[in-house]
Amino acid sequence: MIRARRASLQMNENEDVKQKEAIVATTQEAVQIGAIVPALTVDDLAKSIAFYEALGFAIDDRWEQKGALLGVMLRAGRTRLGLNQDDWKKGRDRQKGIGVRLSISTPGSVDEIAKRAKQAGITLTSEPRDTEWNSRAFEVSDPSGFLLTVYSETSA
Repeated sequence: MIRARRASLQMNENEDVKQKEAIVATTQEAVQIGAIVPALTVDDLAKSIAFYEALGFAIDDRWEQKGALLGVMLRAGRTRLGLNQDDWKKGRDRQKGIGVRLSISTPGSVDEIAKRAKQAGITLTSEPRDTEWNSRAFEVSDPSGFLLTVYSETSA
């Protein structure tokens, strides 16, 4: 249950104290989230499955209707990712992936994942590199234009 309560915020400005009212949403307990599972609508489901399999994902579940594959749930470790074939009801020229980046953390070797992806014919947007936030990462766009950053944390 979410409850709203009034909160008083004070700001000091030239020794004057201004008081502002704000509505703050509070919960009785902190929200506990076990996972967020993105589901992407893709242009070509078969190409997308092959792309994500090259990154190390495997099909965990599949949805079919009248013999046609409509979507899959992929899994890599404890992470899941849904892929659904676009039904084109919103038009065939609809761009996908605009403003979306999936950051994929791995305890494994980023260089090995990048190597496996390239061996599968995937072109990387950026080669594996050390980043300023103590990680090693590379970037790649999936067949529908969704941007992915695959990274692992490194020692500081």
